[in-house]
Amino acid sequence: MGGRFRVITLGCKVNQYESAFLEEVLTRAGWSLVREGQRSDLVIVNTCIVTQRASHQSRQEIRKALRRNPGSLVAAVGCYAQVFPEELSRIGGVRLIVDNRRKREFARLVPMALRSEGRAVFLGEFEEGMAFDCLEVSRFSGRTRAFLKIQDGCEAFCSYCIVPSARGPYRSLPPAEVLHMVESLAENGHKEIVLTGIHLGMYGVDLTPKMDLKDLLRQIGKEKFPLRIRMSSLEPNEIDSELIEMVASEGWLCRHFHIPLQSGDDRILRRMNRRYTAAAFERLVGSIHDSIPLVAIGVDVMAGFPGEDMTAHNNTCTLLNDLPVAYLHVFPFSPRKGTAAAKMDGQVAPAIIKKRSAELRELGAKKRGLFYDGCVGEVFEVLSERWHLGQEEIMEGRSDNYLPVRFPFPGGGTGRFVPVRVELNEASHLRGEVYEADFPLFRPDAADVV
Repeated sequence: MGGRFRVITLGCKVNQYESAFLEEVLTRAGWSLVREGQRSDLVIVNTCIVTQRASHQSRQEIRKALRRNPGSLVAAVGCYAQVFPEELSRIGGVRLIVDNRRKREFARLVPMALRSEGRAVFLGEFEEGMAFDCLEVSRFSGRTRAFLKIQDGCEAFCSYCIVPSARGPYRSLPPAEVLHMVESLAENGHKEIVLTGIHLGMYGVDLTPKMDLKDLLRQIGKEKFPLRIRMSSLEPNEIDSELIEMVASEGWLCRHFHIPLQSGDDRILRRMNRRYTAAAFERLVGSIHDSIPLVAIGVDVMAGFPGEDMTAHNNTCTLLNDLPVAYLHVFPFSPRKGTAAAKMDGQVAPAIIKKRSAELRELGAKKRGLFYDGCVGEVFEVLSERWHLGQEEIMEGRSDNYLPVRFPFPGGGTGRFVPVRVELNEASHLRGEVYEADFPLFRPDAADVV
C-alpha cells in the first residue's frame, strides 16, 4: 500500500532527523514524497511542545493539514503525542497519533490506521535502562549538511522544561553504529554532519563500558572521513579544557559552540535548576574564545522567567554585552503544564516579557554584527550549499565557524569545500571571493576540495 505523503516538522534538530527517518522508511514502503502545496494522501505533523508557541504552531499545522487534505490520513506524532495525547484527540479529523516511543514502527502503523474506522492511537512508556532506538537515515535529500542523532533523553529537569517528559531517560547510539552511519552519510555525498541529541553532552553515560562525547569524537577522527563534524548544543558544565583543545587542534571539528545560558543572574539560575553560575559561564566563554581563533559561540537566553526583576534582567544583558559571543537565541518564558516553573510565584507580565525579549534580540543583532565585522579580511573554508536565488552565479554556503557566506562561483557546484576570503559584512550574510592562494584546508587530499 502506498500513495503520496508529506512530513511537516516543528522544533529541534532531533525532530528534523526523525522526520528524515520517517521519509526514508515510508519511501522504502512504496510511498512517494511530495512538496508543499501538493495534495497528499498522508500528512505527518512531527510536533514540538518546548514552548506554548510551539504547541500552538503544532496544532495550527495539524488543522491546516486537515483543511488542505480532506479525506487524507493526518497523523500527529512526536512530543505532543508523548505528553499531551488527550489534547490531540480533541482535534477532530486526526486519525493517527504516534508518540516518540513508537516512531520507529511508524511505517507499520500507517496501514493499521488506514484500516481503522476510528482514530488509531499508539503510545508507549519510557523505561529505566531502555535502549536507544536506532532510526537509521542514509541521506538528507538535497542537502550537503546532514544531522545525525546520537543521543536521546534528558534527566536534567530544569524547572521550566517539559522535555524530560517528552523524551525520557538518557540513551545513546553505540559508537560502532555512529561510525557506520557517518560513513553512510559520507558515501551519499554529505560534507558536514551535525551531531545532535536531546542532551548531547550526556552521550555515553548509559553505554557499557561508559564513554563520553570526547571518546566518540576521537573514534570519528581516526576514520578520517571526507567531511567535517559540527556539534549541536552543549551544556556549560559539559565543556571542558580537553574538548576545547580538540576543537582548537582538529581541523575536521567545526569552530562552533552553542551553549545555553538562559540567565546571567545567579538567583534566577538557581530557580531554573541550572547547575552553574554566571561567573562560571563567563570563564568558560572566555576560555573558548582565547583558545580558538574566530570561534563562533552561540547562546540561548530566556526572558521573563518567574522572579526575574529588572536587576536580574540587567545582569543578563550586562553579562552578554561583555562576552565575545557571536549570536543569541532568545526565548520568551512560557509556562508549561507539568513543570515546576508554571507554579512559581513572581510570574512576569507578558508585556514585560515581550519588551525584555526585544531588548535581548537587539543585543543579539549587535553581537552578530561585531562577530561578522571581526571576520572581514579572513579566509574561511566554506561548504558550498545552494545557488543564491537559484541562479548559477552566486553561491551560498557556511564556514566552519557558522558564517553565512555568498561568493561568485562560476563553473562551481554544491557540496564542495571552497577557500573564501570575506570582503564585506552585509548584515544578514557576508560577501566574499574565492581565495586563489594556498590555504590549509582540513582535508587537503579530499576530492571535493577546490
